[in-house]
Amino acid sequence: MCGIVGVVGSQNTKNILLNGLHKLEYRGYDSAGIMISHNEEMFVTKTPGRVAELEALVANKESAGTGIGHTRWATHGEPTENNAHPHLSKSGRFGLVHNGVIENFEWLKETYLSDITLSGDTDSEIVVEVVDYFSKQGLSTIDAFSKMLEEVKGSYALALIDTEDDSQIFLAKNKSPLLVGLADGYNLVGSDAMAMINETDRFVEIMDGEKIILSATNMLILNKDNEEVTRDFYVAEIDANDTEKGLYPHYMLKEIDEQPAVMRTLIQEYVTPTGESTIPVEIVSEMAESDRIYVVGCGTSWHAGLVGKKMLEELTQIPVEVHLASEMGYDMPILSKKPFFIFLTQSGETADSRQVLVKINEMKLPSLTITNVKGSTLSREATHTLLLHAGPEIAVASTKAYTSQISVMLFLAKALGEKLGQEKAKGLDIVHELGIVAAAMESLVDDKDHYSELSQSFLNETRNAFYIGRGLDYAVSLEGALKLKEISYIQAEGFAAGELKHGTIALIEKGTPVVALISNKEMGSHTRGNIKEVESRGAKSLVIALEGLEKETDAIVLPHVHELVTPLVTVIPLQLLAYYASLQRDLDVDKPRNLAKSVTVE
Repeated sequence: MCGIVGVVGSQNTKNILLNGLHKLEYRGYDSAGIMISHNEEMFVTKTPGRVAELEALVANKESAGTGIGHTRWATHGEPTENNAHPHLSKSGRFGLVHNGVIENFEWLKETYLSDITLSGDTDSEIVVEVVDYFSKQGLSTIDAFSKMLEEVKGSYALALIDTEDDSQIFLAKNKSPLLVGLADGYNLVGSDAMAMINETDRFVEIMDGEKIILSATNMLILNKDNEEVTRDFYVAEIDANDTEKGLYPHYMLKEIDEQPAVMRTLIQEYVTPTGESTIPVEIVSEMAESDRIYVVGCGTSWHAGLVGKKMLEELTQIPVEVHLASEMGYDMPILSKKPFFIFLTQSGETADSRQVLVKINEMKLPSLTITNVKGSTLSREATHTLLLHAGPEIAVASTKAYTSQISVMLFLAKALGEKLGQEKAKGLDIVHELGIVAAAMESLVDDKDHYSELSQSFLNETRNAFYIGRGLDYAVSLEGALKLKEISYIQAEGFAAGELKHGTIALIEKGTPVVALISNKEMGSHTRGNIKEVESRGAKSLVIALEGLEKETDAIVLPHVHELVTPLVTVIPLQLLAYYASLQRDLDVDKPRNLAKSVTVE
């Protein structure tokens, strides 16, 4: 992971690769590299760090030829030069870039590479060496590439160059995105169209299981049975006023897709390379002296606060209260002796929250604003600020700001818990767990067709819907229901699953959609019982379960993650269901009626 770009047949290959890698920076990465082969001469340059550093290293290198480039987010192995892509086989013949995860890399290594000492620790390097192994058995490059694909299990987008015939690039994909771009006299490949949009607006989709031989003037597509496939290109039409949106039809979809990259950005911002927290010491020290934490927010931010409460209490053992700003501004609760306030706000301009902050400041109480906008009003007026680092969020319905707020509170809870000597905080490997979350998010957002179909069959004709769950699943149910009602105008309500039978089940009738979340083993069985209760009264259920807790009839099975961070994963399907429900009603996804992005009035 995370980004691929390639060019064949251009005299300007180096610059095209570098420009493409810059376009892919939004995905999040910790190393970058390029390989160019031309007239039997070849170079590979790669480095930890940013694309700008790579650019300086290749300033005097050859520009023409066939090339591949990559931005990597470390999964197998640390972000070092050896682990960065492209990977060159020991023979020097083959170069390869790879996105995805090879599940059987250890078996491949033991079976085919027992006599080879690898340069790094990645599953990707094993792939290029397996191709080299088969080529040494007398197979042609395409046959060696195909044989490798037969042996590999997992997700991948692959681009391979054979330096003995660098007039073509060999491509394949399974689950990871990859597109071909058709230019005049040369062709390209990339993880998304934005990596190639400066060169062409003509693109060809690559389907799972297909192999492509790409040259400067031709593209051969082979299916799983090695049969040739013909496929027309499509033209990407981008309005000059919508360049920030890129090739996405809506900002909301773009922002949903950006969430894995935001997780990686937050790791880089809030954890040093040596694993130490970058949360300012003064924030942690001031919070450590408090006897109660008050989290204040509105709408989605309030929902994020409910999740943050669990994280803070679990890792710090300090009691936490979560309050609606619009209520607290007029009905201040009795405060503890040493309170500390956290304000959650995407824009930093939320009027209801500011009203509370003004009163807090009058009482000279310490506060922290967690916001996406540096220099915003709540940021300036609070004692401290932590940024979400989510990038601009344009769609009215918040998605990436929600998951960012939860993540920042997790970093905060861990730092505070460690300060207080809490063993749970010390034992939580936050970098590892959020890395797993990012990969899980990526797999979910790449499966959009599934959510479109579910929305069509489950929500297309309904006027109401219920979301249920227990514990953290209840908190996420509230957010899922809000997303649906915000942009599709379907009357949706989130409930603690066990509360349905205390009155609300009277609203269940034949065909009523009920979305149920199950991510906790202890409470999941009880939620299963609640699902049976509504189904027996005619409800149509859609169950979303964490891997290991699933049943055969469940509509969505989520990759397994640490129990404390399940909301970062369970919310993704709910965001996508809401998006497609709105889209299928031909509504304005990004600008729903009656709503504004920044609520600056009480």
